[in-house]
Amino acid sequence: MTGNGKHAGACVEEAEETVEKVRSALAAAGIVLPSLGLDPGSIARSSPCPLVELGRCSVDAASRLAAVLLASQDDRSAAR
Repeated sequence: MTGNGKHAGACVEEAEETVEKVRSALAAAGIVLPSLGLDPGSIARSSPCPLVELGRCSVDAASRLAAVLLASQDDRSAAR
């Protein structure tokens, strides 16, 4: 891969990892989003800039959502 290809691959890989984090965090909260995944159009470009399908958000927003959900789960467990 060229330098740009490596970057694009890393972006897609990071996005896939983030989708799995969100899926796990949502599952821990008892939430299932059947359409959760990567937006195909956003990764089909020559320089992918992946979007996560929730109802669409950036990878960064999805990562923050996962962190908040996981923290919330920890807070509820500690309160018991």
